[in-house]
Amino acid sequence: MGGKRIVVIGADGMTGREVLKQGAARGHDMVGTERDVSASDQAPGGAELAALDALSPPFKHVFERADAVVSCLGVGNDPATLLNPPPIYDDGTRNIVAEMKKAGVARLVVISATFVESPNRGPLHFKLTAVPALARVFAQMSRMEDVLRDSDGIDWTAVRPGWLLDAPATDDWVVRDRVISPEMIRTRHADLASFMLDVVEQGTWIHGTPAIARDEPPEHSDLTELLDEFAG
Repeated sequence: MGGKRIVVIGADGMTGREVLKQGAARGHDMVGTERDVSASDQAPGGAELAALDALSPPFKHVFERADAVVSCLGVGNDPATLLNPPPIYDDGTRNIVAEMKKAGVARLVVISATFVESPNRGPLHFKLTAVPALARVFAQMSRMEDVLRDSDGIDWTAVRPGWLLDAPATDDWVVRDRVISPEMIRTRHADLASFMLDVVEQGTWIHGTPAIARDEPPEHSDLTELLDEFAG
């Protein structure tokens, strides 16, 4: 299989960096985008860097010659942002789709969340704190999926991870249709990146919402870790 030219939106986030690094290791021609790019910025694996603000088109030139676009857009965990998140998931994805069509690119893989469809899962402290705090973000993700379903000519996949975890990649994650396995709650950024590259390479889950998670040790779901991640 020959390498693909893959544009990664949100390449400065944890999952975006993993997609760039793993994609380059797999032999793909990777292009990472961030809102602001300086001459001193460096991407892993020798990937190209380009400036792209999903809320400020036009940017179709970034997509030209691409085989696929992988969107790893996300928002910060600070309370002000979560209370009034910028519309990067719905409006941003709408702009991405429009610019992809102009550039003649059809394949799009984005990050959604299992909580869009199944919010009542995970330990009690997670359901009482993180889920309400992220409610507006999940609502945006739901609208993003609606944008995708209404996008003729786009071969989209909306990957639905659980509560994201910064830890090394594994090979024993589990994928289910629509929602993660009932006994699981966490998804590693590195595993999510690997799966997103898999669906690009294999052309699978087109117009689908695969959910990915992994059975993690209990300490990765306790209250201390949740508070640490929101504080960070």
